[in-house]
Amino acid sequence: METYYNPEDLAKFASIGEGAPELWKKFSEWYGAVFAEGALTEREKALIALAVAHAVQCPYCIDAYTQSCLEKGSNREQMTEAVHVAAAIKGGAALVHGVQMKNSADKVGI
Repeated sequence: METYYNPEDLAKFASIGEGAPELWKKFSEWYGAVFAEGALTEREKALIALAVAHAVQCPYCIDAYTQSCLEKGSNREQMTEAVHVAAAIKGGAALVHGVQMKNSADKVGI
């Protein structure tokens, strides 16, 4: 089955740096530092990343951070709860923007 999203492309991620190796190096160093143990554990950061991946709807990130969460000791229940948190925030953000719609309608006098 051919789809727009090819899971095999995730393994090719680093190839994006071929055209700009210095920028890729800087991104990779920063990215590594972001996910290193700090005030949050690597496990907690992976759960956050999984939730954000769902909010931004990146299938590559969903695959990568599902794997990362499992490797760092998260279970399906924790991962599912993180996805629900992302969905609640994304849904709330859509709803609160309804105020913008109401403000625009008020300007027109509807």
